[in-house]
Amino acid sequence: MSVEVDRGVGSVRATLPCNVCGAEVSELRRGRCWGCYTRWAEARPVGRGAVCTLCFEKRRDQLKLIELHGRSLPLCHGCTARVGRLSEIPATIDGIRHALRRERRDGDRRGNKLDHRIFPRERRVGERREARDAKPDANVRLDPGELGLDLDEVIIELAESELEEVEQTFVRSSAFKPKPGEGE
Repeated sequence: MSVEVDRGVGSVRATLPCNVCGAEVSELRRGRCWGCYTRWAEARPVGRGAVCTLCFEKRRDQLKLIELHGRSLPLCHGCTARVGRLSEIPATIDGIRHALRRERRDGDRRGNKLDHRIFPRERRVGERREARDAKPDANVRLDPGELGLDLDEVIIELAESELEEVEQTFVRSSAFKPKPGEGE
């Protein structure tokens, strides 16, 4: 949501004042010059429970709000840097995720090139990872009651013959003799 001043032919350097610092600039973003806008954007807090829209990072100290296509989205620092390097940002979240994917197992990048390794063999055999589309639910907690277990009534009985007495503390004689006058 930028506002640029049209500099027509013969116009005298047209500028707009920043609503925050009053600087005369040729482009405003949300009514601010780029310096004020950057400070404002960096100071915006991320809400409780927010996750990175692209990689689902949950640590709040890694998240910040980024404006993409007129919408504020929580992104982690890593995804923010990677999106910033894209030459053209896709219009959808799925499009951005696809542009940032690093899945090397999608296809053979070598194509029809010769394999110059000493021992040529295919290293990418079998599935080593889970499907990337499945989102792991880290908040799943197993309740023993849901499994049909009632742990309050579990009683383990041992007979006297099954018990073994184990000495846990040992008293041993000293390996050296104390000098006279140093203890008895």
